[in-house]
Amino acid sequence: MASVIDNPAQHRFELALDGDDVAAAYYRIDEEGRVVLTHTEVPFEYSGQGIGTKLATGVFDAIRASGRKAVLKCSFMSRFYAGHPEYSDIVDG
Repeated sequence: MASVIDNPAQHRFELALDGDDVAAAYYRIDEEGRVVLTHTEVPFEYSGQGIGTKLATGVFDAIRASGRKAVLKCSFMSRFYAGHPEYSDIVDG
């Protein structure tokens, strides 16, 4: 499976799936330069396959690598973070 990439033109992180299918985590950049995660979408047919977890891991790793902080406004990303406190260094609200 592909890795998570940042698509700034679409304001989302993407994980390519089969064919043209994409799992995506949408964001905006706030006035402080933080990545505000607003919404996550995984196509229904991929439910229960760990795609959301792979996407979230890639998103958090990409934000860490960029030196930015994350603000979690997305319920899925908040739930992921609750089970992965190792990302506490980049979560800022």
